[in-house]
Amino acid sequence: MLVFSASDKGGTGRSVTSCNMAYRLSMEGLKVAYLDFDFGSPTAGAIFEISRIDRGIPGDVGLHSFLLGDTGTITRLSVRSETDRMELRGSRHPSGRLVLFPGDRGGAEFVSPDEAMARRCVELLATVEQEFDVTLVDLSAGRSVALTLVLRATMAPQLREATARWLIFHRWTRQHIVAANGLVHGPHGLLETGEACGHDRRRLLESVRYVRTAVPALNEPASAERAAQAAWLREQNGTLNRAASRYLMGSTVVLGETPVEPMLQWREQVILDADVSANIANEETADAFRDLAHKLTNTAVWERL
Repeated sequence: MLVFSASDKGGTGRSVTSCNMAYRLSMEGLKVAYLDFDFGSPTAGAIFEISRIDRGIPGDVGLHSFLLGDTGTITRLSVRSETDRMELRGSRHPSGRLVLFPGDRGGAEFVSPDEAMARRCVELLATVEQEFDVTLVDLSAGRSVALTLVLRATMAPQLREATARWLIFHRWTRQHIVAANGLVHGPHGLLETGEACGHDRRRLLESVRYVRTAVPALNEPASAERAAQAAWLREQNGTLNRAASRYLMGSTVVLGETPVEPMLQWREQVILDADVSANIANEETADAFRDLAHKLTNTAVWERL
C-alpha cells in the first residue's frame, strides 16, 4: 500500500501525524517505510529523533539526490536502530519494522519533473511497495513538484495495480478547510493534475480522505466566567462542520482527527505509550494516532462512500 500525505499549507501537522501513524503501524507488526518527499524541508529525522539527520541526510545520498540521478543508492535507515531516544529504541513489535528513507540536507524543491526523474520515482515506489506492507510518502506542501511526480509515477504499469491512498491534512480552521479543498478540487490541484497524468478522476477522488489536526476539545467551562467562551467555541465548531460539508470535506470523507496536544506544541515527535503512562502526553492523542493507523489499513473504511 502506498499512502501519500499532502497538505496545501505548512504547519498542518502533516509530517508529525504521518510519523506517528507510521510508528503505530509498525507496532501492529507491519513493515512500514517512510519516504521524506518534503524536499525543501526534510524533517522526519528530527521527528524520529535521529539527530544526525535532523535536517536531512548529509553527503548527497538522500532521496533528492537519488531522484536527480546523482546517486544510484537508495539510502534507508532503521528508525529504532538510529534514533537517539532510548524509549523508541526499546518500543517495538516482534515482526514490525519502521524504515526511513531520508531527504537530502540542503536539498531544494525541484523546478519540474523530467522523464528520467519520473522513472527513478517509479523504481523507488515499486521497490518499497513490494517490500513493505505500508509506505507513507510525506509530500511537500501545496501544489508541489513532489505531488506531480508521484501522480505521474503511479500511472506507470509497475504501480497501476498497487493500492494508493491520499491523506489531506488540515487544521480545524476555515482558512485551512478552504485551502485543503483547493488542493484537491481547485485549479492545478490533485484531481486536475491527476487527470492530466492519466488518472481516472472519480477513482482518484475515492482514494482521498481528510485528517483534521489540532482540533480543540469542547469541554464544559470550569467556571461561570468561561461560559461565554465555551458557547462561542461550540458555535464555531458548528460553523466549521457546515463549512467542511460545503467544501466536500464532511464526515464521510474524514479518516479521523487529532486533538490539541501540548506535548506536540512544544516538540514535534513520536508519542509513545510510555509518554502517556508518565502523564507527559494525553491518552486521547495516542488513541487518535492509533485510530488513524487502524483506519488507514481497514478496507471497509475506504469502501463506504
